Amino acid sequence: MKVDVAISQVDMEWENTTRNLARFEPAVAEAKADIVVLPEMFATGFKLRPSVVAEPMDGEVVTTMLRWAREYRKAVVGSAVISEGGLFRNRQFFVEPSGRMTWYDKHHLFRPGGEARDYEPGKQRVIVEYMGIRFLLLVCYDLRFPVWSRNRGDYDAIIYSASWADDRREVWRTLLRARAIENQCYVIGVNRVGRDPDAEYAGDSAIIDFKGRTLVDAGCSEGTLTATIDTEQMAAFREKFPAWIDADDFELR
Repeated sequence: MKVDVAISQVDMEWENTTRNLARFEPAVAEAKADIVVLPEMFATGFKLRPSVVAEPMDGEVVTTMLRWAREYRKAVVGSAVISEGGLFRNRQFFVEPSGRMTWYDKHHLFRPGGEARDYEPGKQRVIVEYMGIRFLLLVCYDLRFPVWSRNRGDYDAIIYSASWADDRREVWRTLLRARAIENQCYVIGVNRVGRDPDAEYAGDSAIIDFKGRTLVDAGCSEGTLTATIDTEQMAAFREKFPAWIDADDFELR
């Protein structure tokens, strides 16, 4: 199976959902891809006061993602601040042209920045199959935790939507490649650029293949780049170099 994936790396206007959605729409519309992946909290910037920007599931962000997927005939992925049952969640959405919507609540909340205080962690790993390819949905800080990301033969690619500050730039770049190499899978990491009141962001969004090779790298500039995921090539490599057979057993807590 082959799927074209676009990564869109853009600066965001702080706490301005309507303006940010308007800014991302051309990137989604014009991407020559089957899937477009956006950063973490792409409509608001990374928020540690969720009540300011949180929306219900039928709010502006989710309804706009549903419209984009339907109108532009491509899947759209990105996270948003969701209010549900009196709790706030950093929720990543995978929205398909059919209207089918899968979501994952960020499990590892960024404790050093206070996210663990303000948000409710997700409890479940989420894998969505689209166009014959299985995607593990993860968000930003999840990248640091290899057990949670571990391939148990149940996915072909990981998608990380992120707002990863530039003072940890090399960590981001290194771990994207580590997750691809150790899991013998594709890794799609989408960060933002620009700044907010708390941090600056260097971008470095990238798509990495199952050997740890960089297919596309956005560097520090705004823009949208596309690469092809080819699961037949990945399967051939995994058969030739079956490191997965020797993986350690583990139990998720």
